[in-house]
Amino acid sequence: MRAWSTAALAALLVLAPVVAPAMAAETDPVTWTVRTASNEYGSERTNYSYTIDPGGTIYDSIVVANHGVDPVELGVYASDGSTSEDGQLSLLVAGEESHGVGAWITTENPSVTVAAGETATVPFTVAVPADATPGDYAGGVVTSLTVPDADAGVNVDRRLGIRVNLRVGGEIAPALAVEDMAVAWGGGLNPFAGGDATVTYTLHNSGNAAISAQPATHLSGPFGMFGMDAPAVDEVPELLPGESWTQTVTLPGVAPLFALLASTTVTPLVLDASGSTSPIADVSGTAGGPAIPWTLLVIVLLVAVGVYFLFRARGVRKQSAEKRREAEVDAAVAKALEQERVKAGAAAE
Repeated sequence: MRAWSTAALAALLVLAPVVAPAMAAETDPVTWTVRTASNEYGSERTNYSYTIDPGGTIYDSIVVANHGVDPVELGVYASDGSTSEDGQLSLLVAGEESHGVGAWITTENPSVTVAAGETATVPFTVAVPADATPGDYAGGVVTSLTVPDADAGVNVDRRLGIRVNLRVGGEIAPALAVEDMAVAWGGGLNPFAGGDATVTYTLHNSGNAAISAQPATHLSGPFGMFGMDAPAVDEVPELLPGESWTQTVTLPGVAPLFALLASTTVTPLVLDASGSTSPIADVSGTAGGPAIPWTLLVIVLLVAVGVYFLFRARGVRKQSAEKRREAEVDAAVAKALEQERVKAGAAAE
């Protein structure tokens, strides 16, 4: 029996507004609770966990308790689940098409009416198709009550349910990949001060088993100099097969080293059929990026331009002086030659 980390969906399912014409009625608080039935699969279970071979079928139930003073009529259905942006299980709303758990679970009745202060048991069947792909799936068995909210002008679908974790038997091949890794550095106007380095990467569950992970990131300058470890981050939430999770890590006070190299090592954690977590081989990724103190480069460039024009001006002045000296020499030579011609002419007379 699998014992996954997420408990009853009562903590996961939020109120989901469904746009519809409103009626003049108040939205009452939720007055019912749900729990798993006690049977051969266990008692006081926090979720439904099954391992079923393709073509297999099992039978289970959900128990609904009405704590209100009036009868309550609830819809009962199953739907597929996926990992949301906040790392929780998100279920499809009623009417959205399911292809896994939500399609394989059929409730005995699509609705149930529970008298005040009473409980009702709703049986359901889990029938895995013969051609189902081995691996892990997640979803939920949901009870829902649609009530009008006159103030908001919508109907509110209040849902409580219990998570279903299903492993289809066959070859289980967990795999995790580090993709789209990048590192960026941002410094301030002070060219000698440090800046924040941001490392971003995506973890992609490329296998067929649900998987979580514990990442660790290291950053260094050229040739491994000035290496530092990134602050520890929380464990990556459990990802279903095919899902991805984008992780961002910020390292403050990183010196402008002109070039940075980031490396991330990730330890994948796989939950096996017995409910225990076991690591598999680490995966890693690397990325490089510039850490250039642009203010310093601008200063250096301005100094270089100033030095260039200074030397150029000195060169121009030097060339001008040399040209003047050459002109003076030429003039003196011409004058001397003219004087010699005059003397030679006078002697001939």
